[in-house]
Amino acid sequence: MKINPGNVDIIISAAGPEQYPDTGLKEIALSGRSNVGKSSFINAVAGRKNIARTSSKPGKTQILNFYDMDKKFIFVDVPGYGYAKQSKVNRQKWGMMIETYLAEREPLAAVIQLIDLRHKPTEDDILMYNFLKHFELPVIVVCTKQDKISKSKVQKHLKIVRESIDLDDSDTMIAFSAIDKYNMPEIMEAIYKHIN
Repeated sequence: MKINPGNVDIIISAAGPEQYPDTGLKEIALSGRSNVGKSSFINAVAGRKNIARTSSKPGKTQILNFYDMDKKFIFVDVPGYGYAKQSKVNRQKWGMMIETYLAEREPLAAVIQLIDLRHKPTEDDILMYNFLKHFELPVIVVCTKQDKISKSKVQKHLKIVRESIDLDDSDTMIAFSAIDKYNMPEIMEAIYKHIN
């Protein structure tokens, strides 16, 4: 599956179900810590430099951003979790917004959870994975920043992530680098399986 960069666009930033777009396409949600590289991941898949803006302030996205990926599927960028400076009220609003989307959204086909391959998954990473499994959602775990680890240690780091989150046998885990698009074909294949 190839994405034409010219046919990628942000459709809407939605705060609730009344604003969700009706595109007739399957949706793939993107979840991850605020600084895990979600915007870079979206840009890498889109083949565009700045379709998703990378922010120097983690935790900036407070709404769901819907991206039309060449009329093949919709990426839904979910606000990053685990950002300490958010107020308790904001965190609760965030939780309700995410839960409403994950629990009730019909076109949602799978969730890509991004985890930083350099570090052991955080408590928030583990909670989020369990949260997704609670809703019986298929998860593609994409381990970002693979380029920052020596090749000989990638498998060791993947094993740590797999064991920490207790990866379900039905889920996929892929190491990835937005810098050199390492494993991009595997990621596109994993997405393709869920949207067809």
